[in-house]
Amino acid sequence: MRTVKAIRRGGALALAACTVALAAVAPAGPAQADVTKSTSGGWLWQGTTRTVGNVRDDVNFPGLPSNVKPTGKGVGIALIDTGVAPVPGLRTGNVVNGPDLSFDSQNPATRYVDGMGHGTHLAGLISARTAGFTGLAADAKLTSIKVGAANGAVDVSQVIAAIDWATAHRNDDPKNPIKVMVLAYGTDGTQSSIIDPLSAAVENAWRAGITVVVAGGNGGIKAKLLNPATDPFVIAVGALDDNATANWSDDKLAEFSSGGSSSRYPDVISSGRSLVSLRAPGSAIDKLYPEARIGTDYFVGSGSSQAAAVTGAVVADLLQLFPKLTPNQIKAVIRDSSETITASNRVQYRVLDIARAWRAYSWSPERFNVWSTAQRFIPSTGLGTLEGSRGSAHVTDGKVVLKGENDIFGAFSTKKWAVASALQKSWSGGSWMGNDWTSTGYGSGPSGMSSWTGRSWSGRSWSGRSWSGNSWNSVSWQGSSWS
Repeated sequence: MRTVKAIRRGGALALAACTVALAAVAPAGPAQADVTKSTSGGWLWQGTTRTVGNVRDDVNFPGLPSNVKPTGKGVGIALIDTGVAPVPGLRTGNVVNGPDLSFDSQNPATRYVDGMGHGTHLAGLISARTAGFTGLAADAKLTSIKVGAANGAVDVSQVIAAIDWATAHRNDDPKNPIKVMVLAYGTDGTQSSIIDPLSAAVENAWRAGITVVVAGGNGGIKAKLLNPATDPFVIAVGALDDNATANWSDDKLAEFSSGGSSSRYPDVISSGRSLVSLRAPGSAIDKLYPEARIGTDYFVGSGSSQAAAVTGAVVADLLQLFPKLTPNQIKAVIRDSSETITASNRVQYRVLDIARAWRAYSWSPERFNVWSTAQRFIPSTGLGTLEGSRGSAHVTDGKVVLKGENDIFGAFSTKKWAVASALQKSWSGGSWMGNDWTSTGYGSGPSGMSSWTGRSWSGRSWSGRSWSGNSWNSVSWQGSSWS
């Protein structure tokens, strides 16, 4: 048992007698498995592991009244990532597969399979229910929209298509409408958000009533945020390092987390260092970092991606409690109610605190009316270039690089897309912008999981290169820009 020394960030520190049980997977001391071998991704970080119980401390669930116990019930969350493995702890029916828009989708053996392990780790933080592990929004309806292949390869056009799909299909399940989007993807593109297509896509989702939560990146405190976290409308998230204590006074921005710049800092930071979540056995990261496994079911990971998942889950919990809040209002509530900490770059960062957010809105809802929380930034036209959205992130089969104004099927017009996306008409059945990407309804996926059925892309082309055959599994795709 871990004694919580104080309810965090509640104004004056109030002593609390509550205790939080640690999950059974927590090691007694520092986890030897939690050691990074990567200098760019921030996936693993040396230190003591944090269970979901610790994360609940970090975002101050203990500070909520005893009769307020949100689980995200009635709220849908779209997770745009590398897919979700049907592992123990993720309930069939509560987690479903939207379309697989990744390069893996052309092989039935890899369609919907999380070959990288990243998406499963994030899904566990949100949705898991095991004997000793409960996600932060375990009763929310999680829709996984896979865009990243097993090696992480994904083009920005696939991500935009996924955002558009989630927006257009947000009300497919009226009992659990998609109100939250978790996007742990980013590029180093520096195109202005006023014209950037990726920015326009997330803004369209935002205006449709979806609170978009985006990972800021893992470039270090001096690094700028990645696109689309650079967009001013969405909630950009950095990773909190709680120093493995229950006291908030020693919390800090994690060393690997992108600190942002004067043009755009993270809106909030939340738990992102050394978090225990679900393992996807046999996935790329599972093979690359066997020392990060805990038992047979769990895995330790760090990053702004994990922080985005934590934040998205907390947003879902707040929407369960206050279902009429708009994305602008949710953003204002969690920003305005937060405590701040000062990082080594002398910037003050807001720390996510669900108890303070609950109190702020419960006690003074008039502070957060629609007019006062309106974001008066210049909206994106989406008329910039796909290449500008990509930055330096490109996919290639080793011979041809996907670049310029082409999506994975050929020539792409941002002028036509911008109009269609704004009207939520870029998708028609299984076609996005006139090309068939997937099928038109749900069927049975891995282990009986409800899944949007796939479709073959054979015979399609881009950059003048024609693809043939039944699958792309023999093609060695390269390129990854997952934050």
